[in-house]
Amino acid sequence: MKKCTFYIVDVFAEEKYAGNQLAVVRDAKALSDIEMQQIAKEMNFSETTFILSEQKRNGGYDVRIFTPREEVPFAGHPTLGTAYVIQREIIKEPIDTIILNLKIGQIPITLNYNGEQIDILWMKQMAATFGRIFKPEQISQVLSLNQREMDDKFPIQEVSTGLPFIIIPLKTLDALKQAKVIRDKYFELIKDTQAKAMLIFCPQTYNQENGLNVRVFADYYGVPEDPATGSANGCLAGHLVKYRYFGKGQIDIRVEQGYEIRRFSLLFLRAEDKGEKIDVSVGGKVIMIAKGEFI
Repeated sequence: MKKCTFYIVDVFAEEKYAGNQLAVVRDAKALSDIEMQQIAKEMNFSETTFILSEQKRNGGYDVRIFTPREEVPFAGHPTLGTAYVIQREIIKEPIDTIILNLKIGQIPITLNYNGEQIDILWMKQMAATFGRIFKPEQISQVLSLNQREMDDKFPIQEVSTGLPFIIIPLKTLDALKQAKVIRDKYFELIKDTQAKAMLIFCPQTYNQENGLNVRVFADYYGVPEDPATGSANGCLAGHLVKYRYFGKGQIDIRVEQGYEIRRFSLLFLRAEDKGEKIDVSVGGKVIMIAKGEFI
């Protein structure tokens, strides 16, 4: 294996060792698919990203994303974390926008600064698309919840802004905290679904400044519970706007995730219904943790 530099960053983190950890491997073009998959497995984060070249192609940087089990076409916190590493370690000067060439297509990331330091990064996701709607009794059994704890004012539905998730509204924080995935029922459910992971949310929060509390379960990808998930929250943003969860066709909110597993994360969601499509952006902070080399 060619010697490669890698970085560990915390994404959607307000401080070190919060948010969702990510490994970013630099100058990975010489690595084979098997080597990239093996590195992702050994890193054992929810995703590991590989910057194939430090030279732009079609205006963007070629990047691939692997979970410990497989390559994925798009994921939220790897997109933000990789853009952060590119600006800080490759470009090394302030820049407003970085484009990543992912398997799903080009994803633009906007960088906001506090002085010379990157503050919040925003990624413009694909327009939200909507799929299958589920009956509450189908999902309550998977989450070992009483059906009455599901918020039946809004549908349970597959939504995608690049990677599909099942979006599940609950009524209370107590219900959200009590949710527990029954693995047999979960894998039975996702056999026939486009989405292989689930996001549950409720309007009650631990921090009053935040608008929603979220949990994400993605055992299919090797992640029983994810501390912060930009792709899933992008799907949530589309769902909130489509069904007017806050009474209007646009949102600008803060979402907390990872509190139940002690990885406190904060995500920023903006979305607007523009008639023919719902535009979605997800933002967050990134913190550098470590740098190393594969030999």
